[in-house]
Amino acid sequence: MKLPSRIRIRWRIFGFLFGFGFIAYLQQKSITVAAAPMMPDLGLTQLQIGWLEQGFAVGYAAFQIPIGIFAERWGARGTLVLMGLVAVVAMIATPLAPSLFTGSALFVCLVSLQVLLGVSQAATFPVSAGVFQQWFPANRWALVVGLQTMGLQLGAAATPPLIASIMHFFGWRSALFWTTLPALGFVAWWAWYGRGAPREHPAMTPQELTEIGSPDAPKTSHSITARQVVRLLGNRNVLLLTMSYMTMNYVFYLISNWAFLYLIQERHFSVLESGWLAAIPPLGAALGAGIGGVLTGIACRRYGPLKGYRAVPLSALPAAGLLLLLIVGAVNAYMAVAGLALCFGLVELTEGAFWGAAMTVGRSDTMVVTSIMNTGGTMGGIIGIPIVAYLSGHDHWHTAFFIGAALTMVSASAWFAIDLRSASADPNAARELSPTSAAVTAA
Repeated sequence: MKLPSRIRIRWRIFGFLFGFGFIAYLQQKSITVAAAPMMPDLGLTQLQIGWLEQGFAVGYAAFQIPIGIFAERWGARGTLVLMGLVAVVAMIATPLAPSLFTGSALFVCLVSLQVLLGVSQAATFPVSAGVFQQWFPANRWALVVGLQTMGLQLGAAATPPLIASIMHFFGWRSALFWTTLPALGFVAWWAWYGRGAPREHPAMTPQELTEIGSPDAPKTSHSITARQVVRLLGNRNVLLLTMSYMTMNYVFYLISNWAFLYLIQERHFSVLESGWLAAIPPLGAALGAGIGGVLTGIACRRYGPLKGYRAVPLSALPAAGLLLLLIVGAVNAYMAVAGLALCFGLVELTEGAFWGAAMTVGRSDTMVVTSIMNTGGTMGGIIGIPIVAYLSGHDHWHTAFFIGAALTMVSASAWFAIDLRSASADPNAARELSPTSAAVTAA
């Protein structure tokens, strides 16, 4: 395959969505790193920090489907601009809130801002999936999702050392405030250049439209009825993907939200040491996500969607569960850090499979189908965050890891029942992913 003489427009659009994922996780994970100095400064308990994280998860989960429906109607470009601005407001207001409120009023305000941040970020990944479904051929869906997941995990990896270093010199309020401002410029850039569908972009060429597939069928935003949403909610494959994603995401939230405090409380590293060491698991996750996207794409081209999408989750999830058990028994603290990184990498190895399968089911309704699945994923956090907060607050970190090991097996088992041979929930779907058709479309 010849390399393009210039970067194709679809890969520029991908670059924006990669950036939105990076920013989303930088914003989302900042509060978990800032928690250590916030607790004594504001008089918060560890359980209350857990409720702040729960506030984000509730806002994120509750608005997945509504924003998926909104984005189907109003398009990806405007939705990401609006939600990006709301996220900036929520982040900037967080370090300013202690200057205006104290006591219970401050805690309520902080929880409310985390809910607002969750609402704003509910759009990021379902909308991204909808853009990928329109801008990329089906055999590249798992790849681009895996690469975008790399972006969000790189954001998660950058957050602990960045926030911890700024906190060390200037305090947690400055760390949250100054790391938020660059997002404004990025949102403005997307508002100028981004488009939700290929035919809407003035720089698109007929050649690239042909490469993407179905060049004669314009893909535009559309309204979706309540009956269609109910039909999607009852789709067997959608339900199984949602259940599997929910149980897997307990482990995701366990490592991504709690690794920093785990390293301080259970492994007895300093705050600054933990800031740097907590960057290692997300780096493992970023690498795993990219590799998983590539492996899933290869498997789908070789074996078709049924076996192709199953292959990675059925191998990676049980291995991740075993690693959680080994981490509990690790005597050396640095070996535990390495185990967390490898475990997180195995969990994120499955992202391309989950989202690619959901896009295969959803087709033109991808934003809604992926928002349903991601609601389930967030429920893994909503259920898991208070469990981990309670267990860790009572020095029962091991129990939290044992629960995660069990849930990886539940998540993997669901893939035996997911059937993507004729999976599309969209009766008008035109493009099918098969071993023969997938191999003929260029990147």
